[in-house]
Order: sequence, then structure tokens, then C-alpha cells
Amino acid sequence: MGGLPRGPRRGGGRGWLSGWTCPHATASASRLLRTHAPGVEVWAYGSRVNGESHAGSDLDLALRGPRLERLPDAALSALREALTDSDVPILVQAHDWAALPESFRREIERDHVVLAKG
Repeated sequence: MGGLPRGPRRGGGRGWLSGWTCPHATASASRLLRTHAPGVEVWAYGSRVNGESHAGSDLDLALRGPRLERLPDAALSALREALTDSDVPILVQAHDWAALPESFRREIERDHVVLAKG
């Protein structure tokens, strides 16, 4: 993960992590993801990806574990806590791909940005 806003674009959205431009914050978030979610593919989705965000919008992340299996609860909780306690200036919501409903996964597959390869 060389910095969050550098992942290849996937899907058909109109924006690209709009409002997410602080290099220090992206470095912090990248470090936390490497520490708490090693080997996990990370997709950004939602308003920060599709160009519909505003100043208070969160950054939605889907964490895709190896073989798309469910992530350990303790690891996901530790990542969420670290993101909350970090200096990242926006709310970051981390979701386990395997725990999301199939219909929501299909929606994310249509419009996402790959932030980290597993």
C-alpha cells in the first residue's frame, strides 16, 4: 500500500476519493491498514469514490480477506479502533466483505477503487 489515493480505478463512478487529499492522513491510514489488515485487499466505495461526497462524508472500505473468507472479529475491531483513534481527519468505516449482503457486494463491485491488493 503506497498511499491510499493511488489504487487503480474500478467501476463506473464519477469521482476519485473526492476530498481525500491530505498526504499525512493517507500515510496514516495506509500504515494502519498494513498493520491491522495485512494480506487483505481493500476497496474504497461510496460517496468518496463516486463523486457525491461532501465535507462530512465518511470513507467506506470493504476488506476482502484471503479466499474472501470472514475476517477475525478481533482484527477487524482492532483496525476500527485504530482508525477511530488516528489522526485521519475523516470518519473511516471498515466493513468485512464476507459479512456484507450479496446485493450490497454487487453494488460495491460496480463502483469501487482498489486501495490495497491482498
